Amino acid sequence: MSLMPTMIELLARARVDLRMGLPVVLRGTASAALAISAETLTAARLQDLRALGSLSLALTGRRATTLKARIYDQDMARIAIPSDVDLKWIEAQANPADDLKHPMKGPLQSLRGGDSSLHQLAIDLTKSARLLPSAVLVDLPDAAEFAASHGLTMIQQSAAAPLLHKSSPLHPVAAARLPIEAAEAGRLHIFRPEDGNEEHYAIEIGRPDRSQPVLARLHSACFTGDVLGSLKCDCGPQLRGALAQMGQDGAGVLLYLNQEGRGIGLANKMRAYSLQDQGFDTVEANHRLGFEDDERDFRLGASILKELGFHSVRLLTNNPNKIAMMEKTGISVAERVALKVGKNPFNQNYLATKAAKSGHLL
Repeated sequence: MSLMPTMIELLARARVDLRMGLPVVLRGTASAALAISAETLTAARLQDLRALGSLSLALTGRRATTLKARIYDQDMARIAIPSDVDLKWIEAQANPADDLKHPMKGPLQSLRGGDSSLHQLAIDLTKSARLLPSAVLVDLPDAAEFAASHGLTMIQQSAAAPLLHKSSPLHPVAAARLPIEAAEAGRLHIFRPEDGNEEHYAIEIGRPDRSQPVLARLHSACFTGDVLGSLKCDCGPQLRGALAQMGQDGAGVLLYLNQEGRGIGLANKMRAYSLQDQGFDTVEANHRLGFEDDERDFRLGASILKELGFHSVRLLTNNPNKIAMMEKTGISVAERVALKVGKNPFNQNYLATKAAKSGHLL
């Protein structure tokens, strides 16, 4: 029946539930579990979870390495939660905010053997919800009955896991003329993904020739840099510099992708900034939080370019990964156009780390 939610729609519902502090039911081929975000877990719900059985904590390999916990499941770890620990103990494993104040968090018992796919699914869901990538799980004997009797969202692992690693299709919603400082001949296009996540934008300058490589930039949203003028990064100057160059050239397209903080969200980005204040660089901070160096999906930009009729670009970037992703997704990069702006005393270490650890051409 078409009125029933699809798996994509159920995943969107699950992300909202996790952000609100509700658990979701995860069902595999031979097992099932109740999962809840470690970040939004409350003491009352922790008590209810304990009544169902032994609890485990799913952590990414990055976070587990920070905690010196053994990793038996490729890039994640399952940690047994002792029956006598409180909510603060769980929060301390998931959130690195107080790692330096309380470095000894163990001993931690890593679980091994058996199927870890539901724990991996829980991590993927919390990541996609822009939460700390960690979850508390408890086994369920009858997933369907439990979900129905408690009004909870149920996710089938075999159907959901592939979707979480695919780039969601984007559809044009609206477009209108928008004169901007960089160019009076501006036009703003809005694209909406099928998975219920944030919309993405394309700012078209002039009337670019679709048969020629277009001057283009993939720009990830940066509230602190683009809006507030933060000096901790070079995002704001890059945004304005790219638009100015397109205005001077008379044509171009800037793709504004809502992937704040290299794809981890603004809240986690601020957590990373707090860790940087403790002495960690930008990559180390992401790893301590449980994220990879860069969690963005540049396939979204390629999808928008194709929708607008572009197949070749002169890419304004210092990031080789953007070039590789464009080429991989069928967008030809005819030229890399350097965009070296915005260096200042506050961000010189940040830029140096991007060059040394992320390969940026600075």
